[in-house]
Amino acid sequence: MLEIVVKTENWERHIRVTAEELAGLVRRIGDEGDRFLVVQRIPDLPDVFAQVWHKKGGDYTLEHRDGTATRHFQVTADGPEAVIAALAGWARRDAGWDAGLDWSLLDMGPARKVPPLDLEGREGEELEKRVREVLTGGYASRAELTEIAEEYLVTEDRRPVSREQAEALVDRMWLERVQEQSGWRGETDPERLSRAFETLRESGITARENFTCCRTCGESEIGAEGEPDARGFVYFHTQCTDSAAAGHGLMLLYGGFDGSPETTTAIGHEVVAALEATGLPTEWDGTPDRAIALTPLDWRRRLVG
Repeated sequence: MLEIVVKTENWERHIRVTAEELAGLVRRIGDEGDRFLVVQRIPDLPDVFAQVWHKKGGDYTLEHRDGTATRHFQVTADGPEAVIAALAGWARRDAGWDAGLDWSLLDMGPARKVPPLDLEGREGEELEKRVREVLTGGYASRAELTEIAEEYLVTEDRRPVSREQAEALVDRMWLERVQEQSGWRGETDPERLSRAFETLRESGITARENFTCCRTCGESEIGAEGEPDARGFVYFHTQCTDSAAAGHGLMLLYGGFDGSPETTTAIGHEVVAALEATGLPTEWDGTPDRAIALTPLDWRRRLVG
C-alpha cells in the first residue's frame, strides 16, 4: 500500500491505495464532475501535495507543491502513463521521481501575511484545548480542524478567528503532533482496535469508528451502514473518542439487528473476542444492556489527514 490519501472531484476519498489502484484512478478521470484528483501523504503535511487535472480528449496537467507556495511546480503530459509513474514515485518518495519531466515553477503570488490572534482572556487557551482534544482523537483532517478552530469562539455578533488564522493555528499544532508521533514505535492501541473492527466486518458485523456525534444518532444511523446481511453492529461515537483521547478509556456500543437480547449478547461476545485477540483489555459483564469498556487504553492514533 502507498502511504497516501487520494481525493477526487466527485468526493471520493481513498486511503492507502495500491500503485495499481492509483493508476486506475488517474486513468479514470476526464469526464464532467470527475476531472481531477489530489494526492496527500500520510500524515498530511501543510503545503505538500500532488494533483492532476484532465479533461477527456486533452492533456494531463500534473502539479506538486513541496512545502511552500514558492515551490509549486507544473508539467503537462499527453497521456496518463507518465503521470502515473510520477505520482507513484512521489508517493513512495523515490529519489529522482520527478526526473525526465519538463517541470516549470508556477508563480503563486506573494504569500498572505496572517495577523496574530487577538483574543480575550483565556480564549486562546480554550481554543487550543478544543483543537488539541480533536487532534488527539486522530480522526479529523486539517480542513476539519480548521473549521472547528474558526467556529469555536463565534458568537452572534463576533467572529474573532479568521479562516487564515485558524489554518495557521491548526498547522502549527498538527506539525507538533506529527513530530510527537514520529517517536512512536510498533502497533498502537487504536491500530489494534482498527484491526479488531476489520475482523468483525469480515465476520458479518458492521463496525464503525468515531461514528456520528452521539448514541442517539448512532443508533438511528448504524443500520444503514453495513451490508444487507449484517447480523449486528459495534461502534463508538465522537464523544467516546474524546473520552478515550482524554485517557478515560473507550466505550463500545453494540447490538443485533434483529433487536433480540440473545443476538445482542452473542454480538457482544464476538466483539470482546476480537478485541482480546489483538491484546486489548476489555470490561464487560456479559449482559446486553451494558456497554463494552476498553480500559486501560493508551490512545495514540496516528494522523492521516
